[in-house]
Amino acid sequence: MHDLNTLGQRIRHFRGRSSLTLDQLGAAVGIAGSQLSLIENGRKEPRLSLLSRIAQALGTDVSELLDESPPSPRAALEIELDRAQRSSVYAALGLPAIRVSRSINDEALTAIVGLHRELARRDSEAIATPEEARRANTELRQGMRKLDNHLPEIEQLAEDTLRDVGHSTGALTHRSVSLIAERLGFELVHVGDLPHSARSVTDLANGRIYLPPASIPGGHGLRSMALQAMAHRLLGHEHPHDYADFLRQRLEINYFAAACLMPRTQSVEFLRSAKADRDIAVEDFRDAFGVTHEAAALRMTNLATPHLDMQLHFLRVGDDGAVYKAYENDGLRLPVDVTGSTEGQLVCRAWSARQAFARTNRTTEFYQYTDTPEGTFFESTQTGTTDAGEFSITIGVPFTHSKWFRGRETPTRTTSRCPDKNCCMRPSDELANRWSGKAWSSAKLHAHILAPLPSGTFPGVDDRELYEFLEAHAAKE
Repeated sequence: MHDLNTLGQRIRHFRGRSSLTLDQLGAAVGIAGSQLSLIENGRKEPRLSLLSRIAQALGTDVSELLDESPPSPRAALEIELDRAQRSSVYAALGLPAIRVSRSINDEALTAIVGLHRELARRDSEAIATPEEARRANTELRQGMRKLDNHLPEIEQLAEDTLRDVGHSTGALTHRSVSLIAERLGFELVHVGDLPHSARSVTDLANGRIYLPPASIPGGHGLRSMALQAMAHRLLGHEHPHDYADFLRQRLEINYFAAACLMPRTQSVEFLRSAKADRDIAVEDFRDAFGVTHEAAALRMTNLATPHLDMQLHFLRVGDDGAVYKAYENDGLRLPVDVTGSTEGQLVCRAWSARQAFARTNRTTEFYQYTDTPEGTFFESTQTGTTDAGEFSITIGVPFTHSKWFRGRETPTRTTSRCPDKNCCMRPSDELANRWSGKAWSSAKLHAHILAPLPSGTFPGVDDRELYEFLEAHAAKE
């Protein structure tokens, strides 16, 4: 359909050139002047037969009226203003639309249009940073859920890559990783002065992949970083054209690295054997391949559904209860904000991901059954510590799958009613009445690029924790 604003402006332009009023032109083509006004203002689309009569009455042809260009600089401004005032950005402000008349001179109209341009620019700028990141990450998580977090093409690429360097069993060695690099024409170089924002740097011109000089115990981090750097080349990645593309590439290189460190064939054989023994445990899977607990748990999400016929969920949660990573295809209701993003949202206090922080012995996994509105889930959680603070890694399955897991005999069981705020998010009436309006807190921001702040009396502050803290300290006075 032709742009009605431009069409209307062109009809008005040629009508003015012919010195005809709306009523005079309307009479000439057989319609009321008020109907012609709607057409000129872009509010009504004329039939082609009527457009032909208008063109004839104005001494021009239909192609002239349907030209895409505004008939004058003034008309271009009026068209741009009309479009801007119809946008959702302007509508969200709740302000009335300005009706352009001849009393508004060109200078004022230019200023108004300029303000709309700046409004649109700032809105676009906001979308291109945290908001775009949250939306893109949510879409990626939902897309991977449809795929059961399984990418068979990358699985096959990893197996082919390992076969080419002669790796068939056991933990992937640094030597094998170096051989993969050599086959791609790269040398692995460990340096101590990498840019602070970079985990690795690939020199395409000189065939070098620069890595840190040290990593976590076991070398998993160094192997993984090297494999991720090489994955960009193996997967044919180009510079990401937007944030969604960047996140997709990051997911793919992480997946490739995990598929090399924990190859599909060996991993599936290991997990199937553990399932047959009814003794699946993330810690055993981790130790068998010399990787981190988080890497083993994430890898389990890649393989459990297509190869073990099992649905599950994964959570990485900070000690403040905020989600850093999450995946589910087992029906667990993840906490989300209005955009559908789960990163930065608080998980229920009754979930294993938070209960595990309260136990004294953290050397082994913590097992728990959690009753939720979506059903009962068996969860296995391990905690850890980084410079940024403590975190927990959870793998959970519906109750029907718990029979395959170590720790299923646990008597520990909790009940979660979240997202009902009365479950664990709101302070008791007694505490709220005592402390509401008598406290002020400065929020500690979540150290996560995608983390929106949960809502509360103070954005980002958990009201219940705040009031319980105040209560505990007041009792000591």
